[in-house]
This record gives sequence, structure tokens and C-alpha cells, in this order.
Amino acid sequence: MANTSALPGTSGGFARDARAGFLVFLIALPLCLGISLASGFPPVSGILTAIIGGCVCSWLGSARLTIKGPAAGLIVIAVGAVTELGQGDMAVGYHRALAVGVVAAVIQILFATAGLARLGITMSKSVVHGMLAAIGVIIIAKQSHVLMGVKPEGKEIIELLREIPDSLVHANPEVLLVGLVSLAILLLWPRLGFRWAKAVPAPIVVLGVAIPLSAFFHIGAAHVYYFGGHAYEIGPQYLVQLPGNLLQSVAFPDFSVVFSATSLKYIVMFALVGSIESTLSVVAVDAMDQARRSSNLNKDLFAAGVGNLLASLIGGLPMISEIVRSKANVDAGADSVRANFVHGACLLLFVALAPGLLGLIPLAALAAMLVYTGSRLASPKELVHVHHIGMDQLALFLTTMIMTLLTDLLIGVAAGLMLEIVLHILRGAPPAYLFRSRVEMTESEDAARIRVNGAAAFPSLLPVQRAIGKIPGDTRKLVIDLRNVCLVDHTFLVGIEDITRDRQATVVEIVGHETLRRASTHPQATRWSDLRREQP
Repeated sequence: MANTSALPGTSGGFARDARAGFLVFLIALPLCLGISLASGFPPVSGILTAIIGGCVCSWLGSARLTIKGPAAGLIVIAVGAVTELGQGDMAVGYHRALAVGVVAAVIQILFATAGLARLGITMSKSVVHGMLAAIGVIIIAKQSHVLMGVKPEGKEIIELLREIPDSLVHANPEVLLVGLVSLAILLLWPRLGFRWAKAVPAPIVVLGVAIPLSAFFHIGAAHVYYFGGHAYEIGPQYLVQLPGNLLQSVAFPDFSVVFSATSLKYIVMFALVGSIESTLSVVAVDAMDQARRSSNLNKDLFAAGVGNLLASLIGGLPMISEIVRSKANVDAGADSVRANFVHGACLLLFVALAPGLLGLIPLAALAAMLVYTGSRLASPKELVHVHHIGMDQLALFLTTMIMTLLTDLLIGVAAGLMLEIVLHILRGAPPAYLFRSRVEMTESEDAARIRVNGAAAFPSLLPVQRAIGKIPGDTRKLVIDLRNVCLVDHTFLVGIEDITRDRQATVVEIVGHETLRRASTHPQATRWSDLRREQP
């Protein structure tokens, strides 16, 4: 396994990493502010987290090409913690949510120390995507009203979605214009074919247009204006509100209710969802690495856990290995963790030397960025993709998404996983097969064979992973033998691909599942047999 923590000696040089890190800094700056505001945290909290993620985590075993920082995928958990723990007082809820973050970070560190980072790979991909789609819908439901300059009456997600047309009718025209222009830039800028356009991140273009536009409307000065025969109020409340300097942003956790049922619920959500999202992001970014280098997932989770601990102790948001900024990092030519370090250092310098500039950013522009992010998480393309894999995966996706929207994230994910188990049982896989599959390994001079007995479902990935870890890296051929299973699920097939991706010298072949029934024609569709075998 490659050592992902070493800074010196990587190819490409510091200049290449510095260029990539600076580009990511430009993208991260507005997103960190927007994610903080949507999470119920002070605006600078996300920047504090990204600074720690870059300047500290880079030296603790962070994956080479990932960017550590706050993520849209944790917004729902963060704002839920602040709201429920504060019981109407957002300031109290914020400090109590920091205490939740401290405990969750310790759990992440323990996960990493125990070597459990790869547990994230065993999560049903359709359940994870359903969870993210629900998060996208929630972000759109909440931030659409901010984009229009309207304070909605509803609190629940369904109510907020229903109020969007009414908010559009009663929108503050100047705020709405800033938001719509920002959203149009985010949608259209990546489609421009000019080389110079690709070199400038769309979020920076948004700020370059939205800030002068808000200055033209004098949004920073409280006043009343008239449009279409109606009077509208405008003022600094529609701009980002920040303290005078970075030190004034430091806040400390309140541990007074950290062992309450509500706190424990959010501790579990932060620890599990954050770890799973972070691990899956690292795996995805490793797949983008042209050098085909593999990250140590446990070291990366340890780095994220330490980063979360530090961030929560001083008022920051939770962090993960964030996929969007990491992809931008890869696309910009980053070669080592120095790019993540530069991104954090640039954020630190900016907020230390020019904090006043952040106070000129319209909230509508940040809301537009979040609505755009939410639309990508809840993209209809993902629904079509899941349907192509099989109706069972579509059912998992929709169940997780709908239950998350109607209840909360933990119940939504639990409902999706329970449905997956039920579907497997209905297809002839007894519980003993699902949770007690036997994995046997045999080795020859230059080949290895791993035979799975029972069911090749998502719980089977862990023993298969342990078996693969014992095989020498120079083994020429690895055969995953599934002739003795009654079911092979989608998560297992995707997980095998992820686990074996870094074995460049090994040809990996999956055999024995060709005769099983398939949920669809997709090569990674769930397969099962109508014949029940004797339980192991």
C-alpha cells in the first residue's frame, strides 16, 4: 500500500501542486461560506474547517489527491443538530452541535485505528445515492427561499417545497436577480468552449458578478425601494455577516447535553455518514488518479477524524474528503497532498488579511451555489442510472430518499438497508447466508482463488477484503469463485471492483455467477438462484 502521507519526492513538483491548490481555494472559498450558513453555523466555520483540513490533515496520512473540508452531504445532519439541540436558540444549538462533533470525531479516530475504514465500501450504493439525492432535495427546498430573499413560514421539507411558488411570487426582485444571475452562471459557464473559461472556476465568476451587482443595488445600506407598485426592504442582512477577524470566530463546544438521546443520534449520524462519505470519496478520487496509486483508507479516515476533532474544538464544521473539490484538484493536475495544504494555506491568508471582502458577498449568490449543488446530488440522471441497474436498486434508492425526506437521515438509510435485506431473503437467501457466508482461499505459485459460499452480498465484502489483503501484490491472477452462492448483489460486485482497483499486476476474474438470474442486463446487476442450497 502506498504511503500517502509523504510530502517530498513526488513527481510534478511544488509549482504544479500549488497551482492546483490555488484553484481549489477559489472554488472552496464561497462554498465553505454557503455550506456553513445552510448548516446553521456561523459563515466562517466552514473556512476554519477547510484550513484545518488543508494545513493539518495533509501531514497526517490524508489521501494524496483529496481535499478535506465541509461538504454539502453533511448539511442536513449539521442543521438538524443545531436546530434540535438548540430548541429554538440557534446559538445554543451551535455550541452543543460542536460537542457532538467532538465525540463523533473520536469515534472516527477509533474506527480508523481499528482498521474499519473499508466498512463504507460495504454500504449499498443505491442506498447511499438515495441518501445523497434526499440531501440534494432538502438543500434545494431550504436554499431556494434564500435565493429569492423570502423567509418561508414552513419548517418541514414538504412544506418548504410547497412554498417555493409562493416565495417566487413574493420574491425580493433585487435579491432574486442576484440569485438567478448567479445560478445562470453556474449552469452555463462550464458549457463554454473557450480555454480561458475552463481556467476560471464558475463560483469565482459568480462572486465577480454578484458582488458588483449587489453594490449597484446598494444592498449593504438598509433602505426601501419600489418595484411594480410594491415596496421592498433591502439591507446588509442579505449579505454575509462576519466578525472582524479570524480569532473572533473561534467558538467552544458545550458538553452539557452531549449524552442526551438527541446528541447520541447526531453523534451516530456524523460518525457513520461522515466516515462512509469520506471513504467513498477517496475510492472515487483514487480511480481518477492517472498514476493508479491507492490510498490507505484507514490513514485517511484517521486524518479526517483528527481534523474533525480540532475543528469541533474551535467552532468549525465537520469535514470529509470532499468529492467535488477533490475532482477539481485532480483536473488541475495535482500530484500530492501539497495541493490540499496550499488550498488550506490560501484560505488562512485570505481570511487573515482581507476578511472585509467576504462581507460583500450576497447570500443569494451563495444560495445559488447550494441550489446548484443540490440539483447535482438529486439529478434525474442518477435515477435513470439506478433504474438501468435494476428495479430492486430503484426501490432501494426511492425508499431511502423518500423516508429521509419524510423522517430523517438515519431512519431513511436504515429503511433502505432493511429493504435490501428483505429483497435478498425473498430471492432465496436465508439470513444465515447473508451474515455468515464462508470465504475460502487457495493459492498456487502465481494465482489465487477466493471461493464464497452462501451469498455474495454486501456483508460478504469484509471477509473477501481480508482474504484479498493476504494475497501478495505480484500475484498474476485472482479468481473470485461464486459457483457456490445463491445470490450476488450489486454492492458486492461494485465493492470487488473498488477493493481490487490498486492491484495493477493482478488480473481479477469473477466466475460462477453467469447462470444466475439477473435483475437487468447491467453487468453489475443483482443475480440470484431459484434453488436454495443447504445453509452453511
